[in-house]
Amino acid sequence: MKRRRKSGPFIFVLVSLLLVAVSLLFLGNWQRYLKKGLDLEGGVYVLLEARSTDNAEADRDAIQRSMAIIRNRIDELGVTEPIMQPEGDRRIRIELPGLKDQAQAMEIIGRTALLTFKNSAGEVLLTGADLKTAHFTRGQYSEPEVALEFDAEGKEKFAKATEEYLGEIIAIFLDEELVSAPKVQSVIKNGKAVITGIPTAEEAGNVALMLRSGALPVELVELETRAVGPVLGENALRLSFQAGIIGLCLVIIFMLYYYRFAGLVADIALVVYIALVFLILVALRTTLTLPGIAGLILSIGMAVDANVLIFERVKEELQAGKTALSAVNAGFRRAWSAILDANITTIIAALVLFIVASGPVRGFAVVLLTGILCSMFSAIFLTRFLLRLAVRSQLIKNPAYLGFRGVQK
Repeated sequence: MKRRRKSGPFIFVLVSLLLVAVSLLFLGNWQRYLKKGLDLEGGVYVLLEARSTDNAEADRDAIQRSMAIIRNRIDELGVTEPIMQPEGDRRIRIELPGLKDQAQAMEIIGRTALLTFKNSAGEVLLTGADLKTAHFTRGQYSEPEVALEFDAEGKEKFAKATEEYLGEIIAIFLDEELVSAPKVQSVIKNGKAVITGIPTAEEAGNVALMLRSGALPVELVELETRAVGPVLGENALRLSFQAGIIGLCLVIIFMLYYYRFAGLVADIALVVYIALVFLILVALRTTLTLPGIAGLILSIGMAVDANVLIFERVKEELQAGKTALSAVNAGFRRAWSAILDANITTIIAALVLFIVASGPVRGFAVVLLTGILCSMFSAIFLTRFLLRLAVRSQLIKNPAYLGFRGVQK
């Protein structure tokens, strides 16, 4: 028993240092794991509006199908965590972090990509709906081409077309723009064709990408396109984190000054709490934005608020003459209902924001909700664990050593 008591303070110090070291190590490398949004990393912002055509109505279903096709195109571009949300009944807002070329963005996103094969009389023989796949390739002299392969139905149509128009031209159009007009040299029964005459490899790759993802069901008109510079994002990130660090340091100093040893325990739990929030955001593949940082800073204040409630309850138990361990247990038990009541309304508000809002506001809700749940965990479980460990290890031999003002030795 004496050996355990002697080693108790060492265990407390070791556990505390280990928790802080692991947390700081992770926080020091958070940018390697957590993706940043458009307002922090820079990129391209696009606002589109759907317009009805003779063949399709720009209704809700058309918007959803257009978004699915655009998302497939963006995914193949390799853009990190794009944000795409409908706005109103006919608009689509798109944020592409890390992408710098506005022209490339609009070429990929907004092009209808309607592929048609026509005879000399202008009759449509096949469309992109008959395609199985399309990919970039190079011809005999390394010129860029797009290789096409039709599905089973398209294979039969293409074989019939090449047989019927053998020796004639079958023109290939993309969005009613002629891209190739090859002369049929033989009957093609394997369902494969090649689009030639594309000037650059990049354009050929983009054409193949759009054909693979399919044609947009309605016309999308560009309302706004702008580039967000990475310098602006870096400055915003730097200033936001400076404000957060200053606020965190003030909170840590206040807790140490007012609650002393108990404040030190709360500060250790606070550092672990911040690391835990970032860890969960990484696991959820959350994109961090400026509103998200605001939600994180707000949740830090709420985490400290929970510790204040707990410590005041513990102080009341100590003033009633209880031992340190009994006061800690009773104080946490009494504070639980108050902490739950204080956080439940914020949790409801965060859930409503997550369900109703979109874009950065939704990111704010995700970070705020994660922060609240983590703050409850760190205050109720981690702070309690460390305080109980300190008391049981005989590091705190007198209730007054906890540091609560008004508690006599």
